[in-house]
Amino acid sequence: MFLEYFIIVIYTISLLLIFMYAVAQLNLLFNYLKYKNKEDNSVKFDFTNSEEIPYVTIQLPVYNELYVMKRLLKNIAKINYPIDKLEIQVLDDSTDESVEMTAKHIKKVQELGIDIQHIRRTNRQGYKAGALKEGLKTAKGEFIAIFDADFLPKPNWLYETVPYFKDPQIGVVQTRWSHINRNYSTLTKIQAFMLDAHFTLEQVGRNSQGHFINFNGTAGVWRKECIYDAGNWEGDTLTEDIDLSYRAQLKNWKFKYLEKVETPAELPVVISAARTQQFRWNKGGAENFQKMAKRIITSKNISVKTKIHGLLHLLNSSMFICIFLVAVLSIPMLYIKNEYAHLKNYFYVMSFFVLSSLIFFVCYWYMYKNIYGKGFKNFFRYIFAFFTFFSVAMGFSLHNTIAVLEGHFGKKSEFVRTPKFNIITLKDGWKNNKYIKKKPSIHVILEGLLALYFVFGMYSAFVVGDQGGDFGLFPFHFMLFVGFGYVFFKSIFSKA
Repeated sequence: MFLEYFIIVIYTISLLLIFMYAVAQLNLLFNYLKYKNKEDNSVKFDFTNSEEIPYVTIQLPVYNELYVMKRLLKNIAKINYPIDKLEIQVLDDSTDESVEMTAKHIKKVQELGIDIQHIRRTNRQGYKAGALKEGLKTAKGEFIAIFDADFLPKPNWLYETVPYFKDPQIGVVQTRWSHINRNYSTLTKIQAFMLDAHFTLEQVGRNSQGHFINFNGTAGVWRKECIYDAGNWEGDTLTEDIDLSYRAQLKNWKFKYLEKVETPAELPVVISAARTQQFRWNKGGAENFQKMAKRIITSKNISVKTKIHGLLHLLNSSMFICIFLVAVLSIPMLYIKNEYAHLKNYFYVMSFFVLSSLIFFVCYWYMYKNIYGKGFKNFFRYIFAFFTFFSVAMGFSLHNTIAVLEGHFGKKSEFVRTPKFNIITLKDGWKNNKYIKKKPSIHVILEGLLALYFVFGMYSAFVVGDQGGDFGLFPFHFMLFVGFGYVFFKSIFSKA
């Protein structure tokens, strides 16, 4: 009986942690809805007065971005800002033929009279954080706007963001990502769904109550003084953006999140690229929890509620461990439930997963209808989108669990950039992209085996017990089969 009780305990703890995370999301929803009705009375620079327009440096950290550099530089040259108060730094750590092409396009931008510099390093020490730190040494701007290579800010972007820095306590202004290829494929729709939830519900829900949020690595502006005061960029985690964000907020700098200001970007269209991105984000979150947890807990400058939300924020990715454990243990639990009648009272805890799922369903609906609109047609589309997202998110749970465990146990790894594609429509091709990872990892085989494992779970629903089966977990096992099956087949065949 020891094994059975051990499984029940681990399963129960995992379910309760997921439920606690769901309740935190519900709290963010309440914050979000409360804030939506408030008018923003922030003080802002008066840009009709040229003396109030500050000097801005735009940093473009790039590494082997052969397919998007022309698009990036062509777009950034359209930024509307006084030319005598704007500097652009292309922080180019590239090691391939993109370097020469980038230099040619930079020269064309320089011919327009724009102050743009091509900054090269002899090594990639510190990866993106190192490049940003290097550029900061010579940056002329009082404020530093940062864009990754796949982002396409609109011409008036600086006019919509920089004015908020009139408040001397504002250290960062972050904007919402939008997606130029949202409807390209099922994969891009799933990624857009996930990111939209973060950039509406989570960022607004936290920021509106003064809780910690994070600069998202791109599509935001930093006050240079804030970067230096917080200790500058550090490359000891894979998510340098979260790291510096928390260090800045622990020093009482305020962050301003602008939900209504969109910055278009391109989503990865191949699952190997999405896997790379997910691995880095999830491992980096765990690394930052290890780095920041003690500082948050012992800080005397922030409230208990802010501390709780901060810790849960840094533990977001760690929820994949709980999801994976609940998934794998659900089949043994099905057999234990039907073999040991005296343990049946323990299985009421299974209702927590249903309740958690319902909370997520309600929370994400508010995000979805803000983007797509209300009505029965959009609601039914949302139902399909939610269950597709939920299934595939669970299908990534093994991959993300490995990333999180590496982060918590301090295993260091290289900062692997997400390949860019310059793909917007179905007519655009990606198969000749030289940056795509050709061989799937060994983890993909395990994901295929897990898909078969959950086929067994569905079969078990028909044969367990002596009352004609038990179908309570059948929908859950079906979603897990779909999720792991999707991730496995897309990873093997590299289809968009």
